[in-house]
Amino acid sequence: MSGLANQRRLAAAILKCGENRVWIDPASTEDLSEAVTRSDVRHAIKIGVIQRLPEKGVSRVRARELAAERRRGRHQGVGSRKGNPTARLPSKDRWMERVRPQRALLKELRGSQQLAPKAYREFYRKVKGGMFRSRSHLLSNLKLANVLKEAPKTEAKHG
Repeated sequence: MSGLANQRRLAAAILKCGENRVWIDPASTEDLSEAVTRSDVRHAIKIGVIQRLPEKGVSRVRARELAAERRRGRHQGVGSRKGNPTARLPSKDRWMERVRPQRALLKELRGSQQLAPKAYREFYRKVKGGMFRSRSHLLSNLKLANVLKEAPKTEAKHG
């Protein structure tokens, strides 16, 4: 193809792309060797003997597959982690994930009159102080403190 180096250079300038993206029809190499002016090359482009190839990009297929697997919880092991634990999940987010269910449990127990307002307030403060690891830990402490009452029975409505 070195015989058509000039035509390839002209075509690249006309097509506004690199020389590597210029495709020259192998069947028309003899005809093109006579094309020396820009207008000759323009004509060759018009009839489709010279064309601009599409840009080559990096395929995202493998990246999408990996992302899909990560959504399913794969590839998240110790060896794959790069950030500090608090960078991956900020300590405030961990705190919220722990405290919100505990507060919701207290609210639910108070609403169903299983927890006296005074005990509710006491345990609410303990939750705020980070005393309990989880919702179940809070519940076991409520039972140990003997502050839980039986849920009042509601009369079944017959309809």
